[in-house]
Amino acid sequence: MDNMFKLCGFWTGIFAVMFFVGGMMTASVIFVASTIFFLLLGYLNLTERMYMYMFGAYLMIFMVGFSYYATFIHVPGAGH
Repeated sequence: MDNMFKLCGFWTGIFAVMFFVGGMMTASVIFVASTIFFLLLGYLNLTERMYMYMFGAYLMIFMVGFSYYATFIHVPGAGH
């Protein structure tokens, strides 16, 4: 189970780089924070149940934060 969190950290890192290259700094910072969270969680060696609880908490917090960003901060088509 810990390898899956390391894999999630890898993919959120890829998204962070793509947001950075696209000039969306706020989204990039959000994904960098997610990357750090997943990598730290991947090395904790917790029980599978605790990993599931942590992932559920992450999903709730991330979706609230990303929805806030997408609704109130991001301006579609800005700079083009």
